[in-house]
Amino acid sequence: MKSTRSKRYLFIGLGIVLLVVALWLLNPWYRSYYLNIYYPADDRLVAVFNANNAGSDSQPANVASYKAVWRNTAQWTDKGDIDKELAKHDVMLTVETWLSGVNYNTNVLTELKKGKFDSQIIKLASIISRAPHQAYIRWNPDMEVPTNFYPWQYQSPASYITSFNYFAKKLKQYAPKAKVVWAPSGYPGDTEYWPGNKYVDYVSITLGSPSEYSVNYYPLAKTPQEMIRQKLHRLRFINKPVLMVDAWNITKGAFQPSWLAEEKAYINKYRQTVYSDSNYTDSCKAKPIRKVLQVGVFDPNKRLLNQKAISVEHLFTDLGEVERGDFGKKFLEVTGRHHDVIVTMEPWKDAAHKADTLTLERILNGTFDQQIKKLFGIISATRQTVYLRWMHEMEIPIHRYAWQSQDPVTYIAAYRYFMQFNGGPGKNVKKVWGPAGDRGSADFWPGSDVVDYISIAIYGLPDKNITDPDKQEAFSTIFNRKYFRMRFLDKPLFITEFGVKGPESFQDQWLANAAKTINANPHIFGVCYFNLYDNPKAWGSIKAPDWSMTPKSMAKFCSQLK
Repeated sequence: MKSTRSKRYLFIGLGIVLLVVALWLLNPWYRSYYLNIYYPADDRLVAVFNANNAGSDSQPANVASYKAVWRNTAQWTDKGDIDKELAKHDVMLTVETWLSGVNYNTNVLTELKKGKFDSQIIKLASIISRAPHQAYIRWNPDMEVPTNFYPWQYQSPASYITSFNYFAKKLKQYAPKAKVVWAPSGYPGDTEYWPGNKYVDYVSITLGSPSEYSVNYYPLAKTPQEMIRQKLHRLRFINKPVLMVDAWNITKGAFQPSWLAEEKAYINKYRQTVYSDSNYTDSCKAKPIRKVLQVGVFDPNKRLLNQKAISVEHLFTDLGEVERGDFGKKFLEVTGRHHDVIVTMEPWKDAAHKADTLTLERILNGTFDQQIKKLFGIISATRQTVYLRWMHEMEIPIHRYAWQSQDPVTYIAAYRYFMQFNGGPGKNVKKVWGPAGDRGSADFWPGSDVVDYISIAIYGLPDKNITDPDKQEAFSTIFNRKYFRMRFLDKPLFITEFGVKGPESFQDQWLANAAKTINANPHIFGVCYFNLYDNPKAWGSIKAPDWSMTPKSMAKFCSQLK
């Protein structure tokens, strides 16, 4: 009797164990934790676009879309029907790498470089190698969008680039015929994450990216055509065919071949300037090396001008001041001190600085021709070097200036019109293109023929809501981030604005880091300190920061420069 009861308990126990195991295997948590999963995706490949190859654009008729979700803890793989699909037709496969467990959603790029996903890469390569049809592999897409929608977002460009190339190199090692796709969304700043030509066969852009819809830093395009134009423009430095991927049925199943023809015609219209082949680059373009460092100040209260190291003064002006004669007086005062001049020209018409969203169009239709002619006459009639900075900080998506939040191609046309007006200013005038250095700066690059220097601005405050001086970013941190964004451009840098607020001791410490960074980067030809408080109107209810430093601090800073 006792034996029968023991057997009964044994069977009941085994049944419970089997039930628990079955429930465990069927549990979504288990599948996400221990399985690599391949499944059909909603993303659709709606077009292939090649800006440089006439007649090569197409709408793929029979390319299946699949997704693979890999976990670092996975022990088995559910391949779904990926083998069958590749046996029938081409497949676009989007691979996502995720972390599970305690480190969920963190350092996935680092883990990949440690080899934690090598087995999955090799298994995928085996599938591709056996297949009679082509596989297009997109890895960890939309990396440039500043959100945490995916764990590989909000990572440094350098980290993403090295991880991408690790993945692509290993995949091609075992499956040479695989087509590797670099897959940004097409968001501002995408080319910061460009990994280079070596392993990339195609680029893709995402129409209706879910991660883009999770943020609101930039206005969303109103139509699919507008979205396509914006995203293709951001890829103008990269010479690869572009796969257009519809993520959320943005095109509503009605992608039009005419859209591709319109984009090709638009690019060809600006082929000699905006979309010149000279833009194409693999990684970094070499920049000139300085012989002498120019040191300047914006110092309207004249507290630092007499220091021996100061050789440049900064003037902010507008076309209204030129017209009234105010600018001419200020300019002659500076040149009378035998200083070179940075002229930041803001194309406002009147003293009220009233925002005009048609400023760029008015420049192009000749509205300001007389003021431009007068300006060129003034700044060309001196032996001092003039650094002419025109319509600065255009890439910031705000409306502080009338030329911000505008179409990049229209901005470029207006910049070129100004710099080339009547043959351009005199030989003593250096043309300065002046983004803040924020993400998307390169979208507004006007071309090497109308730029002598690239200007960026470096201020300690990473966010205007931060009032604690100790929370300011180091000069080196900001510089490295902004300098990397200029890696496709071949001109030297002039930091025409920089500043830090806080106690003198803190300013000295910050400036010492600045001097060290400037000394270590010979591509910086000049620096100019902003020795005043910022415009209160730009800060709203928050007190505008005062960047002013003492003459003692400026002398100390200059002594640290080589």
